[in-house]
Amino acid sequence: MKFLGFIVVCLTGALLLYGTGQFPAWGDPGSPASTHLSNYYIEKTVEQTQVPNIVTAVLADYRGFDTMFETSVIFCAGLTCFLLLRDFTEKKERFYRHRPTGVILHVKDSEKVLKVGKEFEHIDKDFVPSDLIIKTVCRILIPFIQIYALYVVAHGDFSPGGGFQGGVIFGSSLILLAISYDLKTLVERIKEKVLGIFAAVGVLIYVGIATICMPMGGNFLNYGMLAPLLPGDPRHVRALGMLGVEIGVGLAVMAVMAIIYINIVSEGRHDEGL
Repeated sequence: MKFLGFIVVCLTGALLLYGTGQFPAWGDPGSPASTHLSNYYIEKTVEQTQVPNIVTAVLADYRGFDTMFETSVIFCAGLTCFLLLRDFTEKKERFYRHRPTGVILHVKDSEKVLKVGKEFEHIDKDFVPSDLIIKTVCRILIPFIQIYALYVVAHGDFSPGGGFQGGVIFGSSLILLAISYDLKTLVERIKEKVLGIFAAVGVLIYVGIATICMPMGGNFLNYGMLAPLLPGDPRHVRALGMLGVEIGVGLAVMAVMAIIYINIVSEGRHDEGL
């Protein structure tokens, strides 16, 4: 099976490399993208979408289908990581640390685990005491990182940013919490089910906003049809629609990042790891 998989990967890679030969040269002014699409986007973006950031308008509006499926791929990546790595079996071998003295107890019999008192805490076998300075600094920084992530998501239509970037920043703050404290702290603060719900809701927000446009008389992802439902300037409706899908993308990216990290570092057990 490994040899067969190796052959499939090699053939797929060869086909992809062969296909790249048909691409126009990098920066070619005569390429179709430069002679048709780019000029249209530059000239019409602000007029049609009221969004000064052309990149956001292209990704969330003109190429909305592409970005929607990118978000779906991210969700599938998190789901695949969960299905492949998640392990619900109970370990018979555990390590505990006595809180008052710091003595580490090695328990091999799973039945004895139930008899361990509250003065013991479950630790990783490669346990390293957390540093007070690092924990304090990270505890101060994490809220500001998360606020900045929300700013990047909300301000993506006016400056560089958006759902992907904001979601990565927010997810990084959760990973920083696990690294500076321990994995149990992160898992206790944000449950596995909550992460899964956030990942699914993020995709549903994107698809939901796009679908609402259809009964309003427009095409799928035609944000302009949302004008009767949203207050404010009707010319700014497309920008508001893009903001909605960016929020959905941010939720999905943040949740999937945390899901992948937790399952990889703990080998799917959610009880040990960085």
